[in-house]
Amino acid sequence: MQITPTRLPEVLLLDPKVFGDDRGFFTESFNQRVFDTALGRPTCFVQDNHSRSVRGVLRGLHYQLDPHAQGKLVRVVAGKVFDVAVDMRRSSPRFGQWVGFELSAENHRMAWIPPGFAHGFLVLSEIADFLYKTTDYYAPESEGSVRWDDPAVGVVWPELGMAPTLSPKDLAAPLLADAKTFA
Repeated sequence: MQITPTRLPEVLLLDPKVFGDDRGFFTESFNQRVFDTALGRPTCFVQDNHSRSVRGVLRGLHYQLDPHAQGKLVRVVAGKVFDVAVDMRRSSPRFGQWVGFELSAENHRMAWIPPGFAHGFLVLSEIADFLYKTTDYYAPESEGSVRWDDPAVGVVWPELGMAPTLSPKDLAAPLLADAKTFA
């Protein structure tokens, strides 16, 4: 597996080896030993989630605060998304900065979004099945979010020729200046 840090170095892109032929392909989608080696420490995943969304759906930007902060290992098994991570740690020199990349069933790429980062994605294909492993359980009392279009963050989302479809919760998300953040 090739592991590449992004311009937010804690956020990693993981490209697994894919073995394909005229029958299809095989890839080892997760190996605890390889992942722990890449992070330089053991990591325990406790929950797997699967969402399906249609073109133009934007989910995020979400995170969980301490004591239930979550790291997420994310991937797409059908379709294509533009995936985004935002540094929500006030003590970080990169606080409020973002990184984005394409995840798709075709590229098999995964991303590690560590605790302390908001996460979201925009569906670029007709549908997308999005899978993610989390390092802590869902805890609604620890939920945090920041607006997907906050100019202080400045995410440059791909143009789809349509307004994104958002949940009422995401429409009501606070700006970074008003959001709950990590120390």
